[in-house]
Amino acid sequence: MFTQYFGLKFNPFEKEIAVDNLFMGQDMQELDSRLKYLRNTRGIGLVVGEPGSGKSTALRKFATELNKSLYKPCYLALSTLTIREFYHALATMLGEEPTTKKITLFNQIQTAISLYYYEQKITPVIILDEIHMVTNAVLEDLRMIFNFKMDSSNPFILILSGQPLIRSKLALNINNPLKQRISIKYVMQGLKKEELSDYCKSRLKFAGCNQEIFTSGGLEALYSATKGLPRVLNSLITSSLIYAFTKNQKEVDEEIVYQSQNELNI
Repeated sequence: MFTQYFGLKFNPFEKEIAVDNLFMGQDMQELDSRLKYLRNTRGIGLVVGEPGSGKSTALRKFATELNKSLYKPCYLALSTLTIREFYHALATMLGEEPTTKKITLFNQIQTAISLYYYEQKITPVIILDEIHMVTNAVLEDLRMIFNFKMDSSNPFILILSGQPLIRSKLALNINNPLKQRISIKYVMQGLKKEELSDYCKSRLKFAGCNQEIFTSGGLEALYSATKGLPRVLNSLITSSLIYAFTKNQKEVDEEIVYQSQNELNI
């Protein structure tokens, strides 16, 4: 196995990394600060990024670190849910037994959120992933569901997360009321080029390896191929380590990265 070959206890470039061991580059730090602001002020936030930019990882970190006696995190990957399916899923996450009628479901959801916040002193934190996939009808209903006391109160935290297409949808006139209520927005960019060396070193050290594995040329090739998008980067790094192992090389240079890139068709 390549992990033993490089003196690694495990593959540190897999996605199953505990949130307290994540590499906090500038991108993650800036999003983290905005999410903490949203935690304190409540309301609606929007996280936008290309596939693999680290949106879900950042939101997992945020949700995991919440005080469970003060917050109730609810995560839902929306995909192509209908309005009724969305209502049903949201009610279930809030601990309700969903009814069949839409208006009743609507009242169930609002009542559950109000009870959590005003009576139990717990703030529901609702994370809706893949928000770019939903229809304008669902976006319109989102605005209505999270309208409390004639839009004068926010007994919730709602985080919308999705790919750049969501910005085009929110730019439509029909979605302008929802767009106006979004209090924090952040577009994820991935790792910066100058952060890549520290990222690799920190991941390797975390897995028990203190030696230099990636040459400067190898790092250049990694960034050129991935633009710093964490998911794509981790995949190419793992492939490069495996390729270096098969060639009995202790360093990952640009040639190894290029060959691995061709195998992955990145």
